[in-house]
Amino acid sequence: MSATVHNTLIDKIDYSNIPNHVAIIMDGNGRWARKLNKERFFGHNTGINSVRESLDISVELGIETLTLYTFSIENWNRPKNEVNALMSLLSNTIEKELPNIQENNIKLNVIGNLDLLPKNTRDKLLNGVEKTNNNNDLNLNLAVSYGAKQEIIRATKLISNKVKKNIISQENIDENTINDHLYTCNSKNVDLLIRTGGEFRLSNFLLWQISYAELNFQDVLWPDFKKEHFLKAIIDYQKRTRRFGKVKL
Repeated sequence: MSATVHNTLIDKIDYSNIPNHVAIIMDGNGRWARKLNKERFFGHNTGINSVRESLDISVELGIETLTLYTFSIENWNRPKNEVNALMSLLSNTIEKELPNIQENNIKLNVIGNLDLLPKNTRDKLLNGVEKTNNNNDLNLNLAVSYGAKQEIIRATKLISNKVKKNIISQENIDENTINDHLYTCNSKNVDLLIRTGGEFRLSNFLLWQISYAELNFQDVLWPDFKKEHFLKAIIDYQKRTRRFGKVKL
């Protein structure tokens, strides 16, 4: 994106109405690669550039939390060679990008069933979480081995166990109780959900947290997603009236 286009879009941003929490379903890597007669992995690898652009513009706008759907629980059903390549890419990317994450004061968090990850990948991710623990400009949640239904089931079991132990009273269970037992317990609910790739579905992503999120679906495939597309999503978000079930008088 040229500096002129960037500045034109930035000028349209209302900084008093920046979403606190933006989540992205990064879809279209495989299709992007096929269009170029390349292997799917080429699309995944190129998509890292779009992650960098999203991080940069999130920091620039002062967004509090960015959650990226990195690897779903259903993705374990993909061919073994693709899964192995994705795990290796994730490990290498975290290690390579950690200095940049530190420089930008980004706090890394990983949500999902990490027990399913290869030890090397899990260790690299947790090392990043530990090293960035004191950073506070942007909270970056990587959803890895993640599924929203599974997250809610996990939260239900945790709460049920506490009820059995008389730590929590069944009568006192409310929305806050559920929130406190989700992977995202330290993040506010999602304000804006962006999905690339031209699909119109949620794919088992943050189903509890997006209950009142604004949804932005874009035709652009993830490796082609740039700051321009992110800014346009923010501008679209700011044009909407969020009523949360209330009537606007």
